[in-house]
Amino acid sequence: MAKRPKTDQGNPSEQITQSSGSSFTYSFFFLPKKKREAITRVYAFCRLADNVIDEAPSPSQAKEKLAFWFQEVDLCYSGHPAHPISRQLQETIREFKIPKDYFLELLRGVEMDLTQHRYETFTDLYEYCYRVASVVGLICIEIFGYQNPIVREHAIHQGLAFQLTNILRDVKVDSGLGRIYLPQEDMEKFKYNEKSLLEEKFNPEFQALMRFEGQRAKGFYQKAKESIPLEDRPSLIASEIMGAIYYRLLLKIEENEYNVFHHTFRLSSFQKVTIALGTWFRLKLGLEKSDQ
Repeated sequence: MAKRPKTDQGNPSEQITQSSGSSFTYSFFFLPKKKREAITRVYAFCRLADNVIDEAPSPSQAKEKLAFWFQEVDLCYSGHPAHPISRQLQETIREFKIPKDYFLELLRGVEMDLTQHRYETFTDLYEYCYRVASVVGLICIEIFGYQNPIVREHAIHQGLAFQLTNILRDVKVDSGLGRIYLPQEDMEKFKYNEKSLLEEKFNPEFQALMRFEGQRAKGFYQKAKESIPLEDRPSLIASEIMGAIYYRLLLKIEENEYNVFHHTFRLSSFQKVTIALGTWFRLKLGLEKSDQ
């Protein structure tokens, strides 16, 4: 089985990335060194930003931490950031010319968790998913490199697919934190109310609701695949590996009838490595055949 590179103890971005255990990191190994370092820095920033709300002792302290990160983004573009992760990120931003608004949108998405704990429609939820996930994809493709602007659609759709998968997986955890990301209109459609969700009632209505959301996520996975032009496939192999791993997680939830109240859904390291290597070989073989 492939082994992970050893963590660079003097590199804060590497330390955060290696300790996270995220599925995303399994795709990083297939990138050239410079791009791998860049994506690791972006991931570390995203991880710290994502943890602001859940790790802060109070909403007021969360606001203070978010204000700090908004300021750090500003300093990355026009000054000297204070945080070691921001200082590393500044180098990546300059080298790959990543738009500032992507990072600001990510922080705006994190900020939504302070004030919005319910979403009436999928249109409302879309904005949240775009901010916390799609913009991360948009940042990543600037590092991966691309020629055809349709690749931005790939990044947006894949981010939506990933976030919807996370929402399905984390229904129990999120509701315990007072957050319900499943759109209220969908819950009404399938006659599954908030009281039932908070009481963790696993019934046919809940399964129908989750199946509907799962199909929605699958639709975005499909759109993401369709938005990879042939000329950009070589540079987007890491993105496709991410997609394959996350799609397998969605299938695992589906295969277990969406019973997220009584099961924790994760892929093992072996499964992730197997999917990553299998996807890499399949894509490489496909690209070689297309060149013949």
